[in-house]
Amino acid sequence: MNEKLQWLRNKMNSLNLQGMIISNPINIKYLTNIEAEGTLLITRKENIYITDARYIEHVHSTLTLYDEIIVYDIKDVSSDDYENFFMFCENVGFEENFVTYAKYKEYIRKYKINNLVETENIIEKQRMIKDEEELENIKKACAITDECFKYLLGYIKAGMTEKQIADEIEEYYKERTEGIAFETIVASGENTSKPHAVPTERKIQDEDIITIDMGCRVNGYCSDMTRTIFVGKVPEEVKPIYDLVLKNQLQVLKEYKEGAIVRQITKMVENDFKLNGNHSLIHSLGHGIGLEVHEQPYISSKGENILRENMVVTNEPGIYISGKFGVRIEDTVQITKFGCIKLTNSEKNYTII
Repeated sequence: MNEKLQWLRNKMNSLNLQGMIISNPINIKYLTNIEAEGTLLITRKENIYITDARYIEHVHSTLTLYDEIIVYDIKDVSSDDYENFFMFCENVGFEENFVTYAKYKEYIRKYKINNLVETENIIEKQRMIKDEEELENIKKACAITDECFKYLLGYIKAGMTEKQIADEIEEYYKERTEGIAFETIVASGENTSKPHAVPTERKIQDEDIITIDMGCRVNGYCSDMTRTIFVGKVPEEVKPIYDLVLKNQLQVLKEYKEGAIVRQITKMVENDFKLNGNHSLIHSLGHGIGLEVHEQPYISSKGENILRENMVVTNEPGIYISGKFGVRIEDTVQITKFGCIKLTNSEKNYTII
């Protein structure tokens, strides 16, 4: 059987679950590699995928005998079938953080479930640890992101708009990958003070500061990198802020390793920001990355997570001076037993175009 499905069955057994309904498409892809609308049922003896007739051929082309998944056309599933799927199942799990209350009630009615049980993100927690295939996909996405950044350094010119640059990034990724992992951020001048700025028609000017946050997808897996660069020269007022962010970004790389407590690492950065100008870390220090660009673990001062080998996370401290400018530097990294491996490797010292 598919190793991930076997893991899930073992986990369910330890939680006294005799069945599970999986409807989150990201979790379905993780477990089966299926990318088609539908619902995955783990019953006592079978793995069942119920989908629309439009996707049957695609689903069958994705699966192998090794996966041991029975595929149903939703039109061929009767009300009796639904009631029989979980017959003799005392407890059936569901994804409480994905399913609406209306869908929850529908599951109970349709499948005649005695006890529909919250599963506390068991699949999302398992997704935090990447296997070799997942790591290779993320590494490829990160390598292409580095290549894109190198290309941009020769492409960006004064007079271009933020939107033009963001569109060029999207085209670069479209030609080489499955496309962008998230909406690209290109912010210049005073717009860099907004952490999630949306590219505008503002034109790049001489002596501008530019923040670029970008990533792509390879086989569904994401990259994420941010660099802050300069046009012509580095403004004097920006240098101490940039140096402070870079110092902490490099220090975090030294702290990231198996067993590290994310809350402590984040507080280290927050304290240094306050000591050096009373600056605040207004967003989390980082997050997990994989099939989603933001997934567990979340790295913040309120986080309870402990880093583990083969987690892939970001390291992205930033400081933002309202109405003036902002600086963020971000890498995607792989956690190891004794440290971390940077998967994005673009230049982080003052980069002037």
